[in-house]
Amino acid sequence: MATDDTDVRRSIPRTDAVLDDPRLTAAAVRLGPRLVKDAVRAAQQAARDGAIPVADIVDLAVASLPSRPSTLRAVINATGVVLHTNLGRAPLSAAAVDALAHSAGYVDVEYDVTTGQRAPRGRGALAALAENVPVAGGVHVVNNGAAALVLVAAALAAEREIVVSRGELVEIGDGFRLPDLLTSTGVRLREVGTTNRTTLDDYRAALADATGFVLKVHPSNFVVSGFTSTVTVAELATLGVPLVVDIGSGLLEPDPALPGEPDATTALRAGATVVTASGDKLLGGPQAGLLLGEAVVIDQLRRHPLARALRVDKLTLAALEATLRGPQTPTHAAIHADPAELLRRAQRMTAAIAASVDAQVLDGDGVVGGGGAPGLTLAGYAVALPVDHAARLRLGDPCIVARVAEGRCLVDLRCVPPELDDTVIAAILR
Repeated sequence: MATDDTDVRRSIPRTDAVLDDPRLTAAAVRLGPRLVKDAVRAAQQAARDGAIPVADIVDLAVASLPSRPSTLRAVINATGVVLHTNLGRAPLSAAAVDALAHSAGYVDVEYDVTTGQRAPRGRGALAALAENVPVAGGVHVVNNGAAALVLVAAALAAEREIVVSRGELVEIGDGFRLPDLLTSTGVRLREVGTTNRTTLDDYRAALADATGFVLKVHPSNFVVSGFTSTVTVAELATLGVPLVVDIGSGLLEPDPALPGEPDATTALRAGATVVTASGDKLLGGPQAGLLLGEAVVIDQLRRHPLARALRVDKLTLAALEATLRGPQTPTHAAIHADPAELLRRAQRMTAAIAASVDAQVLDGDGVVGGGGAPGLTLAGYAVALPVDHAARLRLGDPCIVARVAEGRCLVDLRCVPPELDDTVIAAILR
């Protein structure tokens, strides 16, 4: 006599029969057949295990399908950290997003439609970068800020020395350290000064025939205070050797909201031979490494064999050009957000949820993040909720990442587009 388990197994419909459901057929076109088949098999197994009735297999398979093939999940950043590395740093502008979609197919990235011949790769993005930093004689783009430094080291100082202050040999995140990055190219580091004080004479005494260039690095994510001294770009430019300045976070010109943050234009005017920076930080664009400087040196970098391995794809070039030529970026808007407007939004949100949730408006200073403007706080406000809301908001739909401080869940609206305020309110109430 057949057991109940045997009866259940015999009643499970075949996979191909389940896949004939129109909803799953359409999903296979959108998501690919593998994802859909996996969902069907999981639903079939649930029926075998007795977790669902056999009649619910198709409905469960349909319900368990992801909305898209990518596992990356959109997040609403309510942390108050503008350039949150774990959340992808700079959110792209609408113009950059449109450029990505427009460039997804065939594009003239290396093709001149007028002549029918090959053309310089990414010429539009490079022209836009040059327009934004007219003091630069030449510009080049690689795939991230670290790659920019690697290319400079390999091209200008291979088997030679880079002179750098001990106080600027930083760790750039996730255990990656600048000394290791540079020496991986075969260069030698000539460290000068101490962790807190370096003078121009320290650099001068280290110069030799083996010197490839002097490197000045913006510490980015920390501040050294007290008994300190550093050497300016203008002073280093008097040494008579190439000067490479890594400004880190990608500010192209001075910004009054970010006092003390180095920018490419100022560094080049002060005498830097090459400036390196990131594209996905203060610039507000895609991940990229920016190189700006003397035309002959930039051309040397562009022609180095390593440049091919570090080149960016058409999507990065499209998003970068749209960022440079398009409207204000979300990063700029968040950094320059009006505290009074943030307070008004926080008060409105608190009033909308007060009947259901213990909420109040608190002072909530934001930060730039991503290694930009260390020590600088951005005046603002946050909606304080019970601490257990942090996990609930993260696991909800949409996913909202707030910050936890002093035993409260703080929803900071600095990086939340105003048009999403009602979405956040609804998520909190759920």
